[in-house]
Amino acid sequence: MALLKKWRDMAYSETANKGDLRRFWDEYFQMEKEIYAQLLKNPDEEVKGTVKELADKYEIDLMSMVGFLDGINDSLKEANPIEEMEEDTQVNLGFDKELLYKNMVAAGADWLYELPEWEAIFDEDKRKELYREQKSSTTVVKPDKIYPNDPCPCGSGKKYKKCCGKKG
Repeated sequence: MALLKKWRDMAYSETANKGDLRRFWDEYFQMEKEIYAQLLKNPDEEVKGTVKELADKYEIDLMSMVGFLDGINDSLKEANPIEEMEEDTQVNLGFDKELLYKNMVAAGADWLYELPEWEAIFDEDKRKELYREQKSSTTVVKPDKIYPNDPCPCGSGKKYKKCCGKKG
């Protein structure tokens, strides 16, 4: 069975005790925060290796590394083959800084996008701009409702009901 499937079965288990699952995620998020802090200290260094080598490098278990790779994959310059990866699969952690920041915002991971290491990468204005861009990209703006007696939006000068709103 591919490692990613094992990770997802474990991390999103429907049958696991809720307290155990909460502790699992609390430990995972702390480990994730520590890895990101290390990566952000040298954001232009491309970290590469097998899944097992990276787990050893960051002193975490193999399954946690799989979870980390799953989480960072959408922020990488070149995606890893996470669906079929095994412990000897070569992976890289070369991430797009702006995309990673926005993805952390999108995930609501304030413990990650508020890491002090970001301060050396983007100034406060840039971080605020990226935050706003990400938040506005997911905001749904509904168009104003057009009522029958409103002027037609096509610009004809007629009422909507007598122009584009005609039925039939």
